Amino acid sequence: MAGGGGVNRKISAASARARTRRAKQNNSSKLPSGIFTKILLLLSVGILAWAYQAIQPPPPKTCGTLDGPPVMASRIKLKDGRHLAYKEHGVPRDTANYKIVFIHGFDCCRHDAIVADALSPELVEALGVYIVSFDRPGYGESDPNPKQTVESMALDIEELADQLGLGSRFYVIGFSMGGQVVWSCLKYIPHRLAGATLIAPAINYWWSGFPANLSSEAYQQQLRQDQWALRVSHYAPWLTYWWNSQKWFPSFSIIAYSTDVLSSEDKKLLPHIASTRKHPASLARQQGEYESLHRDLIIGFGTWEFSPMDLDNPFPHNEGTVHLWQGDEDLLVPVALQRYIAQQLPWIHYHELPGAGHMFPYADVMPDKMVKALLVGEN
Repeated sequence: MAGGGGVNRKISAASARARTRRAKQNNSSKLPSGIFTKILLLLSVGILAWAYQAIQPPPPKTCGTLDGPPVMASRIKLKDGRHLAYKEHGVPRDTANYKIVFIHGFDCCRHDAIVADALSPELVEALGVYIVSFDRPGYGESDPNPKQTVESMALDIEELADQLGLGSRFYVIGFSMGGQVVWSCLKYIPHRLAGATLIAPAINYWWSGFPANLSSEAYQQQLRQDQWALRVSHYAPWLTYWWNSQKWFPSFSIIAYSTDVLSSEDKKLLPHIASTRKHPASLARQQGEYESLHRDLIIGFGTWEFSPMDLDNPFPHNEGTVHLWQGDEDLLVPVALQRYIAQQLPWIHYHELPGAGHMFPYADVMPDKMVKALLVGEN
């Protein structure tokens, strides 16, 4: 009995040691308590840091700085210290009968002043027309404006006119996104205007006053990639840089140099447009795409402080006129919304061009027709 008990005690001791060894092995294979939480936290912080860096645009390469392009253009210095680059066309401003400020469109610059460049010399001399085009903030050689608003662009134009001595009243002509800026001029500086022309002005689908079904239908007619790009610019402007620079989804079609947004008539005009352009296309973006293209989208399609459909007639005594020109086959700017705006503003002289796309200002005789309609009432 005693001998058997001793064997049992030896077996029990051996079993205990084996269990101890297994327990130590199991414990050694387990990570300390809370380590998984710490790892997940570190991964989350890393992902957030990467995401933050991904959505941050690079600093602009401002003209005249050490890492920026050289200043080649004539420029004025604004009250806030920024510079606006400009280019003069036509007769000398001191002898001009009509003084016009031309506002360029998206991904363009002061050299893309189609109305000035294609205006017939005979008309320029006969009427005494002076035109100044300028780089909008962030484009070409004009300093970026990180504080840019819908209103600030109109005030920049007013200050440009004052510094160049254009007089108490002057004309404005804007094309595409530049045409959209003309609405701002009619809102904020109507007392400085002698007349205005909007050429296929870009439309913000979120302007108040549009019937929901009309704006929604027009929006759905845009390319899917453009719908997303505009949606991002409106609802999440802080993602605009990332959206248009990432490679996973297609960016805004114009930024990507896509011709899918051009009508058949527009495409026919492309060789002519290319032959008249004497400057590199990259000039507009030379200070960086964020402060030029992306900010244009953020401002143009963001939340506005007013709707053009709420504007009053800036010339109640017929001392000036406002003209809006639109092609009925424009794939960039829906003609249905343009018609609706014109219906809500009976003081607008609306000119709809059958068969024309977005680039109709480059067609023969169109600059002459639009300028004569604005200045002397001939159409």
